[in-house]
Amino acid sequence: MAVDALCSPLGPPACEKDAKALQFIEEMTRSADAVQERVLAEILSRNSDTEYLRRYNLAGATDRETFKSKIPMVTYEDLEPIIHRIANGDRSPILSAHPISEFLTSSGTSAGERKLMPTIREELDRRQLLYSLLMPVMNLYMPGLDKGKGLYFLFVKSETKTPGGLLARPVLTSYYKSDHFKTRAFDPYNVYTSPNEAILCPDSFQSMYSQMLCGLYERQQVLRLGAIFASGLLRAIRFLQLNWRELAHDIRTGTLNLKISDSDIRSCMARVLRPDVELADFIESECSKDNWERIITRIWPNTKYLEVIVTGAMAQYIPTLDYYSGGLPKVCTMYASSECYFGLNLNPMCKPSEVSYTIMPNMAYFEFLPHEPNSPSAGSDKLVDLVDVEVGKEYELVITTYAGLCRYRVGDILRVTGFHNSAPQFHFVRRKNVLLSIDSDKTDEAELQSAVENASKLLNTFNTTVVEYTSYADTKTIPGHYVIYWELLVKDPTNSPTKEVLEQCCLAMEESLNSVYRQGRVECNSIGALEIRVVKNGTFEELMDYAISRGASINQYKVPRCVNFTPIMELLDSRVLSNHFSQSLPHWTPERRR
Repeated sequence: MAVDALCSPLGPPACEKDAKALQFIEEMTRSADAVQERVLAEILSRNSDTEYLRRYNLAGATDRETFKSKIPMVTYEDLEPIIHRIANGDRSPILSAHPISEFLTSSGTSAGERKLMPTIREELDRRQLLYSLLMPVMNLYMPGLDKGKGLYFLFVKSETKTPGGLLARPVLTSYYKSDHFKTRAFDPYNVYTSPNEAILCPDSFQSMYSQMLCGLYERQQVLRLGAIFASGLLRAIRFLQLNWRELAHDIRTGTLNLKISDSDIRSCMARVLRPDVELADFIESECSKDNWERIITRIWPNTKYLEVIVTGAMAQYIPTLDYYSGGLPKVCTMYASSECYFGLNLNPMCKPSEVSYTIMPNMAYFEFLPHEPNSPSAGSDKLVDLVDVEVGKEYELVITTYAGLCRYRVGDILRVTGFHNSAPQFHFVRRKNVLLSIDSDKTDEAELQSAVENASKLLNTFNTTVVEYTSYADTKTIPGHYVIYWELLVKDPTNSPTKEVLEQCCLAMEESLNSVYRQGRVECNSIGALEIRVVKNGTFEELMDYAISRGASINQYKVPRCVNFTPIMELLDSRVLSNHFSQSLPHWTPERRR
């Protein structure tokens, strides 16, 4: 069996089940182009009578040439009218011959609402298949994971129903609530400290508290810590900082904090709780210290690695993770989105900057749009097949799925780093057009501009305007928060905006941002209060002078709407006159789907 092609430094698969999984990876990646051809034919054949494909007169054709010549590349906005029909109750085969089982919510549209990505029931099987490949690869590089457990902070988020009665919820909430997760078979290599009841509790405080409590009780058994995003793991550390006294009290007394009212959690925690004075003393001793450097390995001394996404916007959290973990390896295992699960990392112990994901050709039909920022937007005739991408080049990902998305632009920019057999490996570069991101939020330039415009209206009564602005995502605080630098033109110094008005401007900006951001502020506590820093007049002139001194053209210079270059941030911060934060939470409720 040719599993050695995975370049494992540690030898054979850990068990027979792993051997089968690794063999499957080899088979799929060796025949990537043939698998892609089969996948496209299956999708087009089964969906041939859908309204969407009939619109383009495929006449039952399932070959690539006909598909490419007739089916256009689309964005979410192109599909939105169709998606709204399905959401409103139209059950005819519009996109998929199989019934749409639910919608998976993705980051917001230009109108500020979440995208609704249609899915079908069998997609859960495909997602589960990819999950089943992760530990067999990990076991090649990190032996002995069957001798302990994983402390993973996993959460569900709010779900709604569309007017037509279909659920709309994040992809991970859908997965955690499915039987694939809830009734998963015991796997000694993939045991969690967190009980299902804690993960499935919709109250984020109760869920986090009980997951942390279980993790503390089993501190010696924990071999790996994780969350989906790096920001999520840092929130867990911050939670421990704020709640260690209550957690230690529960461990000392063998009782459960009365703030935990969820009956399912209280029932399952009754099987976990026991008085442990020695453990309580240890937690109080460690957590009461001012220095929290290496707190992860101090509390969980057998931790071998952290499993979190640290690519793309999450890379900004690496220094903080290193501080709390003492530089433990950071493992990114898979690449996925609400639209589709794409692939996995076959070298999970690599440095975060070197993470590359191998696309699994059985998951969907993949095409790639060459990404050339300074060139006119390319059309569908420029799309490249999976096996034909070139190493070193960047592409935007375009997918065709079993659920009926056809030549859909995902918006991810990827760089080809190499191949595993005939399947390409990609480094995730960034989301297209995203300026700011703390957690799962994604704010683009148009949205930021609109938020600034709305907030600046509050300055009109003071005869004051915003001359210039820029921003950055401050991840030194936990949770991180948006920082907006404003240079103001105060036309009447005797009537300048008050501190209270500028705080209202912070809130007005937050009210203008998308529902993903506002949910992070209100429900998930994953984003901190927005901050406006008012800078001295002339600051943005200095910013331009600095850029020109570094070679920028004065004729082409534009104020960057987001900054992360240290000298520029130091310049801005040295000119700050005052800081202002939102004093209230923005409005957020689960959206009603029209």
